[in-house]
Amino acid sequence: MADAEQVTYETLDDGRIARIWLNRPHTQNAQSRTLLVQLDEAFGRAEADDQVRVVILAARGKNFSAGHDLGSEEAIAERGPGPAQHPTFRINGATRPAIAEKIYLQEWHYFFENTRRWRDLRKITIAQVQGNAISAGLMLIWACDLIVASDDAKFSDVVAVRLGMPGVEYYAHPWEFGPRKAKELLLTGDSIDADEAHRLGMVSKIFPRAELEDKTVEFARRIAALPTMAALLVKDSVNAAADAMGFTEALRHGFHIHELGHAHWAAHNENRVAVGMPPDVPDWRELGAPKLARRDEP
Repeated sequence: MADAEQVTYETLDDGRIARIWLNRPHTQNAQSRTLLVQLDEAFGRAEADDQVRVVILAARGKNFSAGHDLGSEEAIAERGPGPAQHPTFRINGATRPAIAEKIYLQEWHYFFENTRRWRDLRKITIAQVQGNAISAGLMLIWACDLIVASDDAKFSDVVAVRLGMPGVEYYAHPWEFGPRKAKELLLTGDSIDADEAHRLGMVSKIFPRAELEDKTVEFARRIAALPTMAALLVKDSVNAAADAMGFTEALRHGFHIHELGHAHWAAHNENRVAVGMPPDVPDWRELGAPKLARRDEP
């Protein structure tokens, strides 16, 4: 089922708070290209509105996000054309599809540059997380200045154990989890709950699931009461400190290593869906999000 509005936008408190909703609950808010384009437009709308001081990123349904949409019909169509129509190049006298190159450009735009831009948005941003935030779901919340979670929230990145990659494209794991915890979670695919995420400093506040929406707005109101320039000076100062410690360069390096994984799979599995997926990947979307699918499947 295609969504006319995969992202919705509203304002609260006389326009001082903007709330952006991921609106694909039937796919556990799996991220299609269309969703990411609409999300970027929504963030841009909030940034351009001088009345808005705080932006809440929330999600409809049981779970915040099951990650990249790799299997729904519309997501596969968005990544078209099929393998036979890919750009090609010649090497050692042979012609082969330039799958890895296409993947690299698409992921640089949709997953890396988008997320970096949202991290530096000229507003204070709060991610409101319930249920599961899996793999690319982490990218969305990590781009926000603050993260609040319901008491049933869980966080994980299964890309390494399922797909042979080092982690998702926005490689903030060592900064958010700490180096050793990042290695543990990526090597095992295990999740952490809201309490552990709070102890690690990734989550700012934990609220009961039934109160999450109201408590997040209350939290946003406290921040919206601060003068806009003061809030932005805090944001810029902290982000600059992280960058001085190598955050942005580490992100860039992590992205390139991720793409090497795609290049490896593309070289050996040219008939897979155009994300460099191995042909024997199991369906890890136990939450009911779209099934991983080969492009050649009916």
